[in-house]
Amino acid sequence: MPPDTGVRPGGDAGEDDTVVGSIDTAAAEETFVIADISADGAWLSMPAAEAPTLLRWR
Repeated sequence: MPPDTGVRPGGDAGEDDTVVGSIDTAAAEETFVIADISADGAWLSMPAAEAPTLLRWR
């Protein structure tokens, strides 16, 4: 199933929205984190080994 890349409920993607991704290596297992740094609490994480690759998003 392709990823859902739509805008968040109740809003439109705006110029002030900034979404970033990063690998967190602080814990024993690497974690992939995606965060909308323009909104408090808007983030998710998963084990980096389970994160989709760019090729799978095409």
